[in-house]
Parts: sequence; structure tokens; C-alpha cells
Amino acid sequence: MEYVKLGNTGLDVSRLCLGCMGFGEPGRGFHKWTLDEENSRPIVKKALELGINFFDTANVYAEGTSEEIVGRALKDYANRDEIVLATKVFSRMHEGPNGSGLSRKAIMSEIDKSLTRVGTDYVDLYQIHRWDEHTPIEETMEALHDVVKAGKARYIGASVMHAWQFQKALHVAEKYGWTRFVTMQNHYNLIYREEEREMMPLCQEEHIGVIPFSPLASGRLTRNPQESTQRSETDQVQKAKYDATAEADRIIIDQVAAIAASHGVPRAQIALAWLLQKAPVTAPIIGATKIAHLEDAAAALSITLTPEEIVLLEDSYVPHPVYGSNAGFK
Repeated sequence: MEYVKLGNTGLDVSRLCLGCMGFGEPGRGFHKWTLDEENSRPIVKKALELGINFFDTANVYAEGTSEEIVGRALKDYANRDEIVLATKVFSRMHEGPNGSGLSRKAIMSEIDKSLTRVGTDYVDLYQIHRWDEHTPIEETMEALHDVVKAGKARYIGASVMHAWQFQKALHVAEKYGWTRFVTMQNHYNLIYREEEREMMPLCQEEHIGVIPFSPLASGRLTRNPQESTQRSETDQVQKAKYDATAEADRIIIDQVAAIAASHGVPRAQIALAWLLQKAPVTAPIIGATKIAHLEDAAAALSITLTPEEIVLLEDSYVPHPVYGSNAGFK
């Protein structure tokens, strides 16, 4: 496993991050394909054996049960001081007023609930899951600063927003001397590259660590379009992200298949190898629900694509509708 600094910090993270949205009590929350605790734990253990020290979850994943499962597994299998644990806040966690969003009240309440679920007294990276259009960014940034100063989070990060919103948040933090975002968790892969227009250059200029989710486009980059899985049949979020451009994306998926065949490796390794070569990507978030997913991801670290292969993968890309801001949840 390779390790790099997380953005402009001194924190060392593995070049792969295990995304934990796929862990949780089945039937809870947005997704119906999550793994229960018994089937989640071997994947967490394997990630640790491969050298992955970076784990990403969220309060909303499977209604909090993802945090619980991940917290218990890491407590049993890992040294807390070696683990970089990330979670998120924004999504609706209970009905009625103040059940979601990035108000000071919501942030202060949700950080404590997340810490209880993961069973630690701090998280390493506390991220806002979306931009809150109904709360002043000054209120959000000051509350996050206070979370850090209280020792409940070491760093803060952002996820899925427009570049102008992210720049505004960075400016507000600098203006008032508050804790600054060090990461951007965005939607970025071979068939969704809209982030290259503004967000990626901004992150590179500001020395922000990019930790993209959906690096394999919810599995679409790993199989033939006609093949289906439980997730592809039931995950409405991935349908919203990719169905509208499926025909155009097929050309890129075919190129991934051809290059994978020439290397004698699974397609996932080529899609990840491309992403790992894109600055300023720090650590793609791998949503593994099988041991083989982790093994493919680790193997991708040893693949270097040639400039000619990168051109083949990129040249057929066509503009996609922006999937960002508050347009759905990953």
C-alpha cells in the first residue's frame, strides 16, 4: 500500500479509502443492497490487511448502522491511532424541525451522535455531506471550527457542491481565522468528468485533497452494460446519475474493457489506475462489498497507464448533466 499526505496536512492516508456506504442493516435508509454486520466485518478486516487505513462513512448511511458496524469492526481489528476515520453530516436523521442541515444546532447534535455510534471520542475527518442552502455558511464554518477545537474532529472536509460554493466556504474560513476544509469528496470517474471544469483546478490551486466517490461509476465501468447486479437493479441513485448518458458512456466502457484485456487484468483496475494518475486525487473511495473488490483496487496501484491509453479512455467523453449540489445522495 502507498501512503500520501491528505491535502495540505501532515496526515498520512492510504491511496485507497474504503467507503462504507455498503455496510448497514439491510432495509435501513436509501439503499437495499447493504451488507449486514456479519458480512461487513470480513471486508473491513481485509482492507486493514491490505494496508488501507482510511475509512469513510456518514451518519445517514443505513440510518446510522454503517457507523456502528464500522466502529465496532475497527475497534476489534485495528489500532485507533493508525486509523483515519471519516464521517459526514447534513442529511435528514429525524423528522421535524432541525432534523437535517448544517445549522449550529444540527452539527453539534450530530457530531455527538456519530461519535456514540462509532464508539470513539473523535473522528479524524468530519465532512459536510452537501451544501446547505438554508443556513449561512458563516454559521456552518464556525460550528465546524468549534467541533475541531473541542477535540471531536481533527480535520474538516466538504462534499458535492459547486466550485463557487466551495471557494466561498474557504474564503469565510480564512476571513475569520476558522478551521479550513482540507478535502473535497466529489463525484469523479471516467464517465463523469464534469469536475475537471472548475472543482479539480480549484482543489489543486488550494492544495485540497480530493477523495472522489463512485470511482467505478457504481460498477458500470467494471462490466458489460447488459449485465446486471442487485445494486444495478435496485439502486435508484446510480440510475439517476448514469442512465441518461448510457449510450454515450458505452464507448468509454468498451475502451476500458479493451485496455483491461491488453493488460490481462479486470476492468476495475484500469478505471482506478486512470483515476489514481489524475491530479489532485489523493485517495479514491472504494465501495467494496466483496473481498475481490478490495484486491482489484489494491492491484490498480501497480498499473501505470501510458499517455496513449489515457487518450483512448478520455477522447470519447461527452459533457454530462451536472450531478452535484443537492441533486440526490450517493
